[in-house]
Amino acid sequence: MKSKKLVFLFMASSILFVAVNSCKHEIPFPVGVDTPVDGGTQTCSTDTVYFQNKVLPLLNSSCAMSGCHDAISHKDGVNLTTYSNILSTGGVRPGNPGGSKLYKVLNETGGDRMPPPPAAAFTQAQKDIIYKWILQGAKNNACNDCDTTVFTYSGAVAPLMNTYCKGCHNPASLGGGIDVSTYVSVNSIALNGKLLGSISHAAGFKAMPQGSSKFSDCKITQVQKWIAAGAANN
Repeated sequence: MKSKKLVFLFMASSILFVAVNSCKHEIPFPVGVDTPVDGGTQTCSTDTVYFQNKVLPLLNSSCAMSGCHDAISHKDGVNLTTYSNILSTGGVRPGNPGGSKLYKVLNETGGDRMPPPPAAAFTQAQKDIIYKWILQGAKNNACNDCDTTVFTYSGAVAPLMNTYCKGCHNPASLGGGIDVSTYVSVNSIALNGKLLGSISHAAGFKAMPQGSSKFSDCKITQVQKWIAAGAANN
């Protein structure tokens, strides 16, 4: 009888060991390992917020800067430069924006607010981007959002500046002494060659966006065509 009990305990322990170890493979977002990007060539849906198109550029521009939440500084242990790190160190809970630290700090006040003063707070539209992305499952997704036949300021250039550049180049944070928060200021660097030179990584210009991937050929072409057409406020 005693031997049967020992056999039973051994089998139960073995089953528990297998179950516990198998759970290790079910961790959805292991630190330092990015899941493959979903999509990228598909047409964008107006009902979906795409991480690679909207969320990552916004966080890189406004939060993942030197001294803050870039890979080197990772202030307070938070690194907002990659998908996996944004989810893990940013305290993102897919499907639950209200329970996600990344979203909550955007709505704090005073010194607890992110980005911290004197940097400009996220606009409501930018907060909504983060909220909706998390609500939709915080996926590492992308879509094809570029069309070279669209090259107006409002339709192509301003969205690029707001998403990729404005976080570092605004009146409260004039990186390199450059402001891209208004048409007048963008028009100025467009006409003097700095805008196209920087985003195309031309020799003699500081490559932009800093710390992020170079704009796609399509996006660079949009800016180039806008400038060639007179850089109008259209």
